[in-house]
Amino acid sequence: MSAVEEPTAIEPQGPPAATGQPEPEFEVLAAAGLERAAAPTLGFRLRIAEGSGRRVFMVALSVLIEVEPAKRSYDDAGRERLVELFGEPERWATTTQSFRWAQADLLVPPFTGSTEVELPIACTYDLELAASKYFDALEGEAPLRFHFNGTVFYEAEDGRLQLVQIPWDRSVRFAMPIDAWRGAIDAHYPHRAWVPVDRETLARLVRLRAARARPTFDATITELLDREEER
Repeated sequence: MSAVEEPTAIEPQGPPAATGQPEPEFEVLAAAGLERAAAPTLGFRLRIAEGSGRRVFMVALSVLIEVEPAKRSYDDAGRERLVELFGEPERWATTTQSFRWAQADLLVPPFTGSTEVELPIACTYDLELAASKYFDALEGEAPLRFHFNGTVFYEAEDGRLQLVQIPWDRSVRFAMPIDAWRGAIDAHYPHRAWVPVDRETLARLVRLRAARARPTFDATITELLDREEER
């Protein structure tokens, strides 16, 4: 009679062992205006995924954001609004090059595997700046590209603190809803626009406003425009 084989015990398996250095991957999930901010501010929701299995103590992250005008199409009305920025449409093949919008630093708290963080970006409504002028002229979405760089502080196999640099080739594209940018601006400057003027021009406006007893600069400029149109 043959012997009965004893069943083999199966050892429970834990999480896979950490291997290699951390190589984080990035994704921009969403954008929305931040409430209770001192100035117009957009919050970009970032997802950071790291597949080595190592414990990340912190990421000192640097983010450069570029605008990529050539990555979307424009209707006739959009092209008309953007003539001042890019020139006549027949020149757009050379004038709609990518340009820098913002750069920010962020400290990412400890995580293992993946985490989500919010990147705040201050916005301005100065229409002399290319990014503000571009966003103000758009409907729909603005094509952005995020470039990530920085340092990852992580736990080595022996428990010691190690660090590794994030190369600048970590970049992702994101279509920012223009309504998010416009909402952040309108929350602080409802029904307002900002146009810089020379100091002497401002001094002349101050004197004219006082002489005409107008309550605001807007009323003073409106009166001048109405007069010009009546001519």
